[in-house]
Amino acid sequence: MIFLQQLINGLTYGSLLGFIALGYTMVYGVLKLINFAHGDVVTLAAFLSITFIPIMGILGSVGTVVIILLVMASICIVAAVLERFAYRPLRSAPRLSLIVSALGAGMVIQNAIMLIWGANPRVFPSELIPQKLYKFQWAAEAGAEVQLASEFTITSLSIFTLLLNIIVMTFLIFFIHKTRSGIAIKALSIDYTTAQLMGVNINRTITLVFVIGGAIGALGGILIGANYNTVPFNMGFEYGIKAFIAAILGGIGSIPGAMFGGILLGLVYTFSAGYLSTVWADSFAYGLLIILLIFRPNGIFGEITVHKV
Repeated sequence: MIFLQQLINGLTYGSLLGFIALGYTMVYGVLKLINFAHGDVVTLAAFLSITFIPIMGILGSVGTVVIILLVMASICIVAAVLERFAYRPLRSAPRLSLIVSALGAGMVIQNAIMLIWGANPRVFPSELIPQKLYKFQWAAEAGAEVQLASEFTITSLSIFTLLLNIIVMTFLIFFIHKTRSGIAIKALSIDYTTAQLMGVNINRTITLVFVIGGAIGALGGILIGANYNTVPFNMGFEYGIKAFIAAILGGIGSIPGAMFGGILLGLVYTFSAGYLSTVWADSFAYGLLIILLIFRPNGIFGEITVHKV
């Protein structure tokens, strides 16, 4: 059945966008900054996974977990360095300066990937995350004959991606609302001065936000490679833009909104590509964004803020 197949594809694609959108929404919630380098950081995670694959031959069955943790740790370091040298010196500068710095950092990372791994797309090794294919079929009787009515397939990796999406979102919500560091992040997103007076270390907290966003983005990069098997050096731009749209759809700054926006955009994109044309899929996605912004400028889960004058 085409509908069920497109639904599964949309949920998988949307979950991947949700992972990346979380990085945008975490940073924006605190700094009110769109980290345009985030998509290229996600791409870097996919290429690092390819580089670390030989470790699996040494570590055996635990190799997958070790590689994922190594990639996440590496991206956390990159995210922390990015915050320290590309954003922190410009924190009190106009927003435009930060945006230019983010775009420049993204270009540096993208070109570094091209120089190190080459300009041609790389095949993502299937052995990193082994998967099984499940096929479901329905038969229908046509007179004396039994004919195949419909079928759809789902992979164990798609199921894993969806479940991990829910787990990460739940963990982040718990972390933000129930832990000391999470409450510090929440306080900083509301008011810098008051949070600092209450003892919040601003630099450490902002670095933590970038590290968390980078770690989740690293998961997204690994899963993109595992689901689609090839990773071009410039895929960060495409996924970054779509994840940014997903974050706006859900309400940028909202953790559930980032995930929901990713799922919604993934469904719109895959259904329009499946039933209409891949040429028009992007148009429908951007059209959805325009319509939503007209009727709900703050996004689906975004809070309406009141500014005192």
